[in-house]
Amino acid sequence: MLSINNLTASYGGPDIIHDVEIHIEEGEIVTIIGPNGAGKSTILRSIFGMTKIKKGEILFFEESLIGLRADHIIKRGICYVPQGRSIFANMTVQENLEMGGFIHKNRNDVEKNLQLIYEKFPKLAARKNQKAKTMSGGEQQMLAIGRALMVQPKLLLLDEPSIGLSPKIVQEVFQKLTEISKNGTAILMVEQNANLALEYSTRGYVLELGRNRLEGSGKDLLKNEKVGELYLGKQ
Repeated sequence: MLSINNLTASYGGPDIIHDVEIHIEEGEIVTIIGPNGAGKSTILRSIFGMTKIKKGEILFFEESLIGLRADHIIKRGICYVPQGRSIFANMTVQENLEMGGFIHKNRNDVEKNLQLIYEKFPKLAARKNQKAKTMSGGEQQMLAIGRALMVQPKLLLLDEPSIGLSPKIVQEVFQKLTEISKNGTAILMVEQNANLALEYSTRGYVLELGRNRLEGSGKDLLKNEKVGELYLGKQ
């Protein structure tokens, strides 16, 4: 579905990632972990056209994404939820969701997708006329994810979906991500809560200093002693 091959990218200065390889199949949940500054978020931004690609390729269903504008990438079937949620604080929940469905020409398509999101996230339905800024952090994160799902993406990119959330809400968010993947949307995420992310992931990649260090199934990486010592806080 997505193939990142020998990717080197920067923000106009020194290279941040070097010869990175990431591959995702349809319906998978794949997590990228590693220390701060490893280049994890840069991979997501590179997919979404927000970095300077020095070399390598990013293929989505065997077609290159390099050089495409963000709105064209969305139309190809990829949506990105950046770190910090980035919702429209002074808009209502429904207005936020409608903004997510901007590529739909037909109002009926927007209404249909709204109902699907409200079924997936009942809390959003209960607060659809409430301003986004008055919601809890967990509800805002669900809104950000719901807004991205308004275009029915084939691939969802998530940058630190658990940041700033209580353990209970984090579990709820990850359970929703499992439901989303089972419904056919693959997920590629960067996550600080590596233990939980790998538990829910089909596969994972470990990055270090902008390079691939390790890869494997979520379960295998959780059992890996080196991964446990360096990134999961295990003694």
